[in-house]
Amino acid sequence: MKSPGLINWLRIAFIALIWGGAFMVVRVALRDFAPLSLAAGRITIGALSLYMLMHWRGVALPSLTDARLWRFVILVGLLSSAIPFALLSWGQQHVPSAFAGMTMAALPIFVLPLAHFLVPGERVYLRKIIGFSVGFLGAILLIGTSGLGLAEGSLEATARFACVVAAFCYACGSIATRQCPPVNELALSTASLIMAALILVPIALVVDGWPPMPSTTGLFAILYLGLIPTALAFTIKVAVIRSAGPSFMTLTNYQVPVWSVLFGSLFLGETLPAILFVALALILLGVAIIQEGVLRSIFSRGQPPKA
Repeated sequence: MKSPGLINWLRIAFIALIWGGAFMVVRVALRDFAPLSLAAGRITIGALSLYMLMHWRGVALPSLTDARLWRFVILVGLLSSAIPFALLSWGQQHVPSAFAGMTMAALPIFVLPLAHFLVPGERVYLRKIIGFSVGFLGAILLIGTSGLGLAEGSLEATARFACVVAAFCYACGSIATRQCPPVNELALSTASLIMAALILVPIALVVDGWPPMPSTTGLFAILYLGLIPTALAFTIKVAVIRSAGPSFMTLTNYQVPVWSVLFGSLFLGETLPAILFVALALILLGVAIIQEGVLRSIFSRGQPPKA
């Protein structure tokens, strides 16, 4: 099989860097925006930017007469954007950004049982069960770790749980995307973000009211979140999937938590208890066990070229 090539190794490293750093930027943006307003704002900016990209490429939105497809569009918009963005924005008021990034490592762990029951042909066997058990133990440690230092009592525990639920929503969104009827990927992403914005913006206005004028830092933060982790990362992701395959994209699962911890520590001065790194190690080990066949296939096609 063809090697992914140096360009695709660089692409997935860059995507992981973008997504890992997004948690730090959310933390910064929360200084100026209420959680729902931040989630609604970044979704709206992302939707507008992707719509312009779609128009530039000559791609049309899905036909409004296809009711089944639009049900999936709404489902993907809710599970991949509106709900997890809202949960993460609220949760990051009370836990470090690095913790939120760590929870994303559990996404493949949640996908496994969902795919088994909802995706035809997805089978669970002993190795996957072992990997799921190891990774799920790590997820429990993440939720149960106390003393992160940003909130007291139930708020901190609830915030940790909200971040893990956000990862579960992403997993459900991944399954919904796989089950979606055939449609252009850019059109699906744009339409789902538009629907997420139409749902979340009114809720944010009712709950938070009209957002005040943000500082320059806050404005740049929300613009970054809407443009870079959404629009730019999407176009790179599509390029990787088309040239190297979706399995190769799974390597980002191992990198995003690392970047989130590094950014949180270097730029926000966050410190995390050692038990969280044990939890992260268990989750990544579980993911590696589950994806052992995928990883072996990727690396048998060629190592990243040496500099």
